[in-house]
Amino acid sequence: MKALVTGAAGFIGFHLSKRLLDRGYEVVGLDAVTDYYDVGLKRARLAILNETKGFTHAEMDLSDQARMQELFETQRFDYVINLAAQAGVRYSLINPKSYVDANIVGFSYILEGCRHTGVKHLVFASSSSVYGLNTKMPFSVHDNVDHPISLYAASKKSNELMAHAYSYLFKLPCTGLRFFTVYGPWGRPDMALFLFTKGILEGTPINIFNHGKMRRDFTYIDDIVEGVVRVTEHIPSGNSAWSGDTPDPSTSPAPYKIYNIGNNNVVELERYIEVLENVLGKKAIRNYMPLQAGDVPATYADVDDLVADVGFKPNTSIEEGIAKFVEWYRWYYKA
Repeated sequence: MKALVTGAAGFIGFHLSKRLLDRGYEVVGLDAVTDYYDVGLKRARLAILNETKGFTHAEMDLSDQARMQELFETQRFDYVINLAAQAGVRYSLINPKSYVDANIVGFSYILEGCRHTGVKHLVFASSSSVYGLNTKMPFSVHDNVDHPISLYAASKKSNELMAHAYSYLFKLPCTGLRFFTVYGPWGRPDMALFLFTKGILEGTPINIFNHGKMRRDFTYIDDIVEGVVRVTEHIPSGNSAWSGDTPDPSTSPAPYKIYNIGNNNVVELERYIEVLENVLGKKAIRNYMPLQAGDVPATYADVDDLVADVGFKPNTSIEEGIAKFVEWYRWYYKA
């Protein structure tokens, strides 16, 4: 089987590509290697993938229509897993155009490529951010998500709507995955665990938003990858019981499905920091700050559909996951 993994030099894309290669897939890893964060870290991930038989790096931008069309026509993928995106809630307040270019225009070229080359299944990354102003916990894929509070979240909701249109019109099997606060080795330097670890080790204050009352469904990278692989090989066929009178947002008469992938265990940010302090053997200097624009105070995933359809529920504890991250961080940065 041949898979296209977009964002292969990124955190999730790197781990997913490794896993697919281990399963015998041929993987083409598309990544523009932008400078949104440390390019050296991205190149280090790619170096590991390039040493593995069956991997090819395609260095290009999702929004390059001509090159995207050529890639699909020459490679003829069985599966496409779209993880490439302009990430970050707060950055979307500063540079909105990058979100439109990568997350909406680029995704339209993914859809076109899949449509015209007979891709068996398109799996794409959405985000827990789409739940926006929703407050009913845990967040369910069967709930309405029409009130995003950042352009990043809106772009991810747009992906879900665009994918459904293609699924309905062209019978393209599509599955969207709403990831919940992913962390682990080789993670993004702009994420909280990375920033907290660096600050604690250096003895500098760490910024704790919403005065430490943020609650997150922290999900370890290995659990995310396991969920993505299982979903990729579980192609949706459409819901024959779907009704337009009571429309279910997560399914369709078309071959389309939405899943949450989260740990199903909400943790307060203060507890997360305490576990990190215990692993590092050092206390943090705390700088409490208000909730930032675009951030939601809490996320919590209902994963019942994921369990029912592919038999998997993320279960890595933050104690285990943070310890593995710190071990990698000390090795990579010689800290």
